[in-house]
Amino acid sequence: MADQMLRFISLDQELPEKRSAQTRAQDFHEIYAEYLTEKAAAQASRCSQCGVPFCQVHCPLHNNIPDWLKLTAEGRLEEAYELAQSTNNMPEICGRICPQDRLCEGNCVIEQSGHGTVTIGAVEKYITDTAWQQGWVKPLKPRRLRPEHVGIVGAGPAGLAAAEELRRKGYKVTVYDRHDRAGGLLIYGIPNFKLEKDVVIRRVKRLEDGGIKFRLGFELGRDSSLPDFRDAHDAVLLATGAYKPREIEAPGVGLGRIVPALEFLIASNRKGLGDDVPEFESGALDANGKNVAVIGGGDTAMDCVRTAMRQGAKSVSCIYRRDRDNMPGSLREVANAEEEGIVFEWLTLPKAFLGNDAVEGVRISRMRLGLPDATGRKMPEEVKGADFTLHADLVIKALGFDPEDMPALFAAPDLAVTRWGTLKANPPSLATNLDGVYAAGDVVRGASLVVWAIKDGRDAAASIHKYLETKAATAALEAAE
Repeated sequence: MADQMLRFISLDQELPEKRSAQTRAQDFHEIYAEYLTEKAAAQASRCSQCGVPFCQVHCPLHNNIPDWLKLTAEGRLEEAYELAQSTNNMPEICGRICPQDRLCEGNCVIEQSGHGTVTIGAVEKYITDTAWQQGWVKPLKPRRLRPEHVGIVGAGPAGLAAAEELRRKGYKVTVYDRHDRAGGLLIYGIPNFKLEKDVVIRRVKRLEDGGIKFRLGFELGRDSSLPDFRDAHDAVLLATGAYKPREIEAPGVGLGRIVPALEFLIASNRKGLGDDVPEFESGALDANGKNVAVIGGGDTAMDCVRTAMRQGAKSVSCIYRRDRDNMPGSLREVANAEEEGIVFEWLTLPKAFLGNDAVEGVRISRMRLGLPDATGRKMPEEVKGADFTLHADLVIKALGFDPEDMPALFAAPDLAVTRWGTLKANPPSLATNLDGVYAAGDVVRGASLVVWAIKDGRDAAASIHKYLETKAATAALEAAE
């Protein structure tokens, strides 16, 4: 069936069926249906099998995309899964939440030629979901056990990827996290309509069944200082993410019902998981019946506007200071939000928040794009005399995230950080300035994508393995002398 490839001229692009906007805006279920086997094979067969596969080049994990597309087109799904998981610890998660339109699919050669990209993300999701259903996802079994113990702080994608890679090599691994469930933002930050939680839970269970220990409700700096934590482990990985919300400076920003995005999303996800969430029950973090304004233009802002709509908001507006073409978030997510009834106020910037005790409205300036800045992006400039007021009784700030003060937080004043506050980790080893301490994910690169966190976790695990191998070899030589 190899001759069935390169069918992009005769076969149109077709995404999995998407539930109607009116239906899906009423619940938190994922919006796309699964491919049928024949449809997945047909869409995979559209791949042009490029000599230089730009989809693979622009994937942070450098997944072997053309190869597993070909295997899918040939009906060799188990082999396709084995290849997909060889470079990615969470292929079904990346298939759901990666901004493929900015990464692999956005750089697909046939997309550039006007034929419509191969639906890489949907096929990746289909391959791995099928693997789980068919029992092809094998238990994690190290070939041999080693005596060294690695402590990983942070149970998000970077920490989980590193834990899996280190356990494969036989190390004792314990993952510590401040939350009461493992998964980090995969559980508490990303809404169900993009990533249903049982998808994450089964990944974590596989790690637990493979011998990885989880200690939840643990906070480094509160329950242990970093120096003491280092003494208790042979190597340490810091993968705590970047959670400090960026603020906006404007009069009235301290009014009630002006909340950070992550607080809003965590409350919603906890409610969906069946937890008791007093802030949600009181209405403080529930959009039901409210006029909601979300400030920001990234993927977190899209998560917030679409969550607010599903909670029963009266209206939802997204305030963004640039235009649609300069939005940092996925344009596919923007399109989904528009279909669901979200109003985008392009080229607008909050000037003040109005109200007495709680916010009642936002005074907004109209903007225009001026000259480019040092990065090449056009800078927004205020249009004088074009202000207007938007009624809002819940405002969500989705302005991005910065790292916390980690030397102070971890009781480790000698831990080196960059001028941006991220941990200083030497590429490509991701080693910090402290012996045996490594760092990965958003805590190093700033708030970024899940796929980059997975890559960092894999790279850090390889470096930790090399460090412990060298340390063991040195100790053996010293003992022999």
